[in-house]
Amino acid sequence: MVDITIVENNVIFEVHGWDKVWSLRSQLTISLSHIKHVHADPEPAMGWLDGLKIAGAAVPNIFRAGTFYQQGELVFWDVRHPENTIVIELSHERYKKLIIEVANPQAEVQKISTALRASNVE
Repeated sequence: MVDITIVENNVIFEVHGWDKVWSLRSQLTISLSHIKHVHADPEPAMGWLDGLKIAGAAVPNIFRAGTFYQQGELVFWDVRHPENTIVIELSHERYKKLIIEVANPQAEVQKISTALRASNVE
């Protein structure tokens, strides 16, 4: 699971628990200006043929954490409970997307969307 904090013009994604081990990351910091779009996705593609694992861990259709190569782009995953998934689309970053599990998807989407509007980035 990932906690999201907005500090000034940055969004901090903090990975918790064993997910730090599986994803090989404890935290990602992304400039608010690099976030293109955010939305909830309760059914992310986590099957056998949905990307190539570069670094991390995965059990198809059950768990995915780490860096994956999907559709010609690097994507960071941390999802164990797909119903709590949000997708953050990025520009000018190593990852083109963050697909992460959060405690309250609608609240986190709203939080990031509000910050984007307030900064005139969206």
